Amino acid sequence: MEQHSYMNAQPNLDAIFAALADPTRRAILSRLADGQASVNEIAAPFKMSQPAVSKHLKVLERAGLIERDIDEQRRPARLKAREMAAAVEWLTQFKAFWGASFDQLDDVLLDMKLTQDKESEHE
Repeated sequence: MEQHSYMNAQPNLDAIFAALADPTRRAILSRLADGQASVNEIAAPFKMSQPAVSKHLKVLERAGLIERDIDEQRRPARLKAREMAAAVEWLTQFKAFWGASFDQLDDVLLDMKLTQDKESEHE
């Protein structure tokens, strides 16, 4: 993995990951992946008030993960992929690390199995 300065990180990543840390907000994003929805439509499956859902939507909007339009009486929310892609891109930097770690774990487990098999043969 390349050496990066802490200051080179995209400034919005903190807001993105903070928004994604909440299970309700992740559920809202999953719902919006199916298409835009009003606050009432988003609030329907949750046991919370419309103002509480609106607060979650504001967090997602500030993080750049959704955008909201004004459509007569409604303010439908829709998923924005660009900021989510920035988070995925950042996480992808660690893919090689995790791949190497899992390869090392595979080697250790294989060695343990071979040792166990040899011990079983000698019994």
